[in-house]
Amino acid sequence: MHPILFSIGNLNIYTYGVFIASAFFLGIGLAVKEAKKEGIDPQKILDLSFYILIAAILGSRIFYVIINIRYFMENPLEIIKIWSGGLVFYGGFIFGIVVVIYFFKKNNMPLWKTADILAPSIPIGQMVGRLGCFFAGCCYGRPTNLPWGITFSNPTSLAKLYVPLHPTQLYSSLSGLMIFFILIIMRRHKKFNGQLIWTYVLLYSVGRFIIEFFRSDERGFLMDILSTSQVISIILFITAITMLIKLGKRGKGEI
Repeated sequence: MHPILFSIGNLNIYTYGVFIASAFFLGIGLAVKEAKKEGIDPQKILDLSFYILIAAILGSRIFYVIINIRYFMENPLEIIKIWSGGLVFYGGFIFGIVVVIYFFKKNNMPLWKTADILAPSIPIGQMVGRLGCFFAGCCYGRPTNLPWGITFSNPTSLAKLYVPLHPTQLYSSLSGLMIFFILIIMRRHKKFNGQLIWTYVLLYSVGRFIIEFFRSDERGFLMDILSTSQVISIILFITAITMLIKLGKRGKGEI
């Protein structure tokens, strides 16, 4: 598609970076607005968002480098070029969880209530961020003859060129949008704290597991059967089911 949005002299503004930044600020705005309604200090949400951003970038890039370790061993300077694409969501998600738990404990914030405030921000951010992947050509799909197959022709694109591919980036973007609307509807009828964040984990893990079958980029495999992300999806799916049952029994009616 269009990896470079525009150039100013020798300075390239990458479409991927613009969409990722837009996704982050959209998510923050939504979380701050909801925090005010729930009586949570918006400034703490802003502070937390900053730490999550740093953790997410580091974690997602580290996972991407590990998955593509052979390439980065031969091209070590490419490790820092995150603006052109190359982030693994699960890496950022795991690092982000660690930061969130630490921040909540340090600031004596209610864990699951605050997590539910943040929950819708994640999929809407993913919806926008995956559009950045689409323009950069990363996270591309397998060759397909389906009428909606996308052919990348830009030589700076990260995708395979001149062959119709599954638009897996758009699949992921649509999945994020659907999860966002589900969470917004659920928020009006929430029965216990933690319900939204673990519903998000449940739905995302299912969607990611399915979409992985259509992906073609290198992302690590277990015995050439399941990708690294699919293995993590299975673990998170089981964890989400367990936590929804546990929190539902313990905190039903406590909002």
